[in-house]
Amino acid sequence: MNDKVSSKITLPSLEEYFSEDYFHFGDVVNPPEVSDRQAGAIWELLSLKQGSPVLELGCGYGRITNRLAEKGAQVSGLDISPILLKKAEADADKRGLNVEYVLGDMRSLPWRDRFDAVFLWYTTFGYFEDADNEKVIREAASSLRNGGRLLIDYSNRLAFLRHKSPIYIVQRNDDLRIDIMSNDVLSDRRNLERIIVRDGCVRRTHLSFRQYGFSEFVRMLRSAGFETVEAYGEEGGAFTSDSPSLVVVAYK
Repeated sequence: MNDKVSSKITLPSLEEYFSEDYFHFGDVVNPPEVSDRQAGAIWELLSLKQGSPVLELGCGYGRITNRLAEKGAQVSGLDISPILLKKAEADADKRGLNVEYVLGDMRSLPWRDRFDAVFLWYTTFGYFEDADNEKVIREAASSLRNGGRLLIDYSNRLAFLRHKSPIYIVQRNDDLRIDIMSNDVLSDRRNLERIIVRDGCVRRTHLSFRQYGFSEFVRMLRSAGFETVEAYGEEGGAFTSDSPSLVVVAYK
């Protein structure tokens, strides 16, 4: 029993997936009002204040990072995609914001004991094998000051597993993005085949991420030095088996 597309994720494959095509459909998938609401939820969940130093791992084109900066946080963002970081920087300049954007790998961070809060939003965790996924958590912990908080927003596998192979279609004008999802039940990974139909061309990319449950997050986070771990549903609501998202907040 194996629905596997590909569980081998490399940095070049991540860059290919998180490309200009990803940005092109961004405001259709997450309209500005949704991004505003999500930034507000993150602010509350992480108990942020004016001037709070905050890091987003996998910040993409800055749709959340720049909104937190507008609210008054001192924000840094790290991503593997040079294309998306340029979009983030351009948006920050347009908004008149001072945001530190860094090209890098979340498994090896340049900061130590710097931030009050670190977050990974919109399922930007779990791309790698277990050892490297846990390294991401350890690196995040090392970048936090004592008393710091880590937030991970993650797809709820209990809800996902009810659907064998859903297909999602996004349209922007004449352009299409088709996502074909499948579960590899032997490796507990979610595989995504993405087909882009744009400007008369067809492009295919793949993404795979590990599906962790809350108890596994608790184990990994406590092993990395976090003392308390809490679970929430989408945007901070109550978490149930039907919640589309699992939001984990851990305290160092």
